[in-house]
Amino acid sequence: MLKKIIRITIRLTRNFGLIGLSILFITRIIFLINAPPQTFTVDSVPVNRVAIVFGAEVKKDGTPSAVLRDRVETAVALYKNGKVEKILMSGDNRFVDYNEPESMRQYAVSLGVPNADIVLDYAGRRTYDTCYRAKEIFGVDSAILVTQGFHLPRALFLCNSFGVDAVGVKADNYHYLKRLQIIWNIREILATAQAVWDVYVEHPMPVMGEPEPIFTSSSNCANGV
Repeated sequence: MLKKIIRITIRLTRNFGLIGLSILFITRIIFLINAPPQTFTVDSVPVNRVAIVFGAEVKKDGTPSAVLRDRVETAVALYKNGKVEKILMSGDNRFVDYNEPESMRQYAVSLGVPNADIVLDYAGRRTYDTCYRAKEIFGVDSAILVTQGFHLPRALFLCNSFGVDAVGVKADNYHYLKRLQIIWNIREILATAQAVWDVYVEHPMPVMGEPEPIFTSSSNCANGV
């Protein structure tokens, strides 16, 4: 009897595991299918007032990693091509000696973007937080999202879920090692499922604060809006 119970338990565990894996892969595939119509190049993307740059690893010396440099350089290209007026740089700054937004800002300024056209979000600890705060703290209604292709489908889903009418531009200007791309894509399968869970089930609350709208009514009037 005990052996029979054990066999049944193993069989059920295996079946539920397969179902779970199937759900993970199907969710990721759906995201990948939905992203291309919302994805553009620097030259083809429609003009928007704001680009959102998602944070990534910063080196020990405070300079951006290759992934983060790629994102910043793509956002700078959008700015210099007249595609956006402002760049919202959102990343992690939980620790005194770790500051993704400031690293992005310094690099963008070194590439010729005026400091006045850069907005920093120090509480973008996750993609979920960045998209949520873009809407609720910075008053962003529409934006161009800047990140790598593996990450863009999830970023688009989250921002659109929070009322930000978003399109994306891939920051894939560098050649990344194949093994890194494999790792990123595997991790993204789990992160995609987590994003769906957060939006539809858990609804976690990011770090919040007072509203800091990027554009005020006066600036809208000045731009003829």
